[in-house]
Amino acid sequence: MDLREHCEANGVVWLESQGISAPGGVAHGFSTRLGGVSTGIYASLNLGHTRGDEPDAVRENYRRFLAATGAGRAEDMVISHQVHKDNVRVCTLADRGKGLDLERDYDADGMMTDVPDLPLVIFTADCIPILFYDPVRRVVAASHAGWRGTAQSIASKTVRRMGEVYGSKPADIRAAIGPGISACCFLTHSDVTDAMRAQLGSLAEDYIRPVTGEDRFHVDLKGINAALLRQAGVVQVDISTDCTGCLREKYWNHRTTGQARGSMAAAIMLK
Repeated sequence: MDLREHCEANGVVWLESQGISAPGGVAHGFSTRLGGVSTGIYASLNLGHTRGDEPDAVRENYRRFLAATGAGRAEDMVISHQVHKDNVRVCTLADRGKGLDLERDYDADGMMTDVPDLPLVIFTADCIPILFYDPVRRVVAASHAGWRGTAQSIASKTVRRMGEVYGSKPADIRAAIGPGISACCFLTHSDVTDAMRAQLGSLAEDYIRPVTGEDRFHVDLKGINAALLRQAGVVQVDISTDCTGCLREKYWNHRTTGQARGSMAAAIMLK
């Protein structure tokens, strides 16, 4: 199922997974680049706090985004420190505020918690954001899946870690794959496809399409992550059809603009 789009009165546009929302007890959302106060190359809803934007503008952007989604307060967020790996970190009350107000003393492309009112936040431009919710064990998680993290199976490792730490059963977990670069715009060389094939084997083959007469390939990162989740036993998987490469007026896009840009965020919080 595709994600539902919302637009708040102040212009904040964000996406929601109906599969995650349906059981209740959780707030979450995937941001766009619309509805913030940042200017210039960061206009307007930039949620990347390390990209050179004005700190007060970023904080106001977070206030707007979290108010729209209901996913807590900016001062309570635990923000990922992404290094394109597959590490999934357990977050506790001791982590409250790390990233925006307090120093991050960890690397984490995935985070999970069973603590209410503790928003988990990951960043993306073209990479794939994935949110998780187990309404039975009352656990949430968020993972950042670039092509390296995808190849390292961070999606299924997050599911496994939720089981190891909290006792979550894969069939109880609801997942949502947010806006990210789609196969139409993710054109790569063989280093990416070689890594996919080496680490994922035959699972990756259905999501790699060669370009005729070239040593380049279209790769469907959303499709691979969805397949990894289903292979791990997750039944409910919502997938955004929005491509950050095609919809550059709506989303931040790294492959076109490089570092001169803002970032989207995905947030999730137990109520």
